[in-house]
Amino acid sequence: MQNRFPKLKSAALIASSAALLTLAGGCEQAPTDAPADPNVYVVPKTPDGDPDYNGIWQAMGAAHWDLEDHAARQGPAPILGALGAIPAGRSVVVGGTIPYQDWARAKRDENRANWVQLDPAVKCYIPGIPRATYMPFPFQFVQSKDAILVAYEFGSNSRVIHLDRPGTEAELPSWMGYSLGRFEGDALVVDVTAQTPETWFDSAGNFHSAELKVVERYTRTGPNTLQYEASIEDPAVFTQPWTIRMPLYRRQEEGAQIIEYKCIEFAEYATYGHLYPQETVE
Repeated sequence: MQNRFPKLKSAALIASSAALLTLAGGCEQAPTDAPADPNVYVVPKTPDGDPDYNGIWQAMGAAHWDLEDHAARQGPAPILGALGAIPAGRSVVVGGTIPYQDWARAKRDENRANWVQLDPAVKCYIPGIPRATYMPFPFQFVQSKDAILVAYEFGSNSRVIHLDRPGTEAELPSWMGYSLGRFEGDALVVDVTAQTPETWFDSAGNFHSAELKVVERYTRTGPNTLQYEASIEDPAVFTQPWTIRMPLYRRQEEGAQIIEYKCIEFAEYATYGHLYPQETVE
């Protein structure tokens, strides 16, 4: 069974997380100087002087179902009718298509044909990076000087983006990998390594190997918008590196928060249905 609650090494980070969650909504500082051009967005700063990424963000669109162009289609539960169908979507892959090696494309097609049985997210497994970013659930950045805690609604998962550990490496692979962040101007850039090969990019069977390396780039484009990019490199599966790109939006409704979505109980049959007595299945 996967370890869904990896041991955090920084006691100080754990102790400060609750306080950060309380303060995150009020950390953003208004720019002190009006821009010369009113059409130029000035990124606010935290009290530490870094670009401020605190907030609850969410992707829109159908990338969770398939990163590439896809038509609407019937879902895995026809009894749900139109509400259980899969929506169409435009490709978020720069250039349109994922550059698979021939064997890997065949493997992707096999995954796609059997996705209900094979997609790790169906079983409530931790989705990994970048998929956790564009699932149809919000996530929250809670920023301090040395780290950013990312709390995801799906599965109540989380990860830490370390801002104070340049050049370090993970001791072991994990479902969310090891995230090292830095600021390039006002952009937040995150190198993600040491992810397990069991995660997928979407529900269309797009996959990777243990050699996966992801470079995320978050760029604030307005008070309530981010531009998200993730560059994918995996020479064991793809013929060349490739990039996905999409906007993220701040949740603005009154009382916005990450609400508990512990999906393990919902996935019990998807994971262990083959062990059920036959009379309970029929």
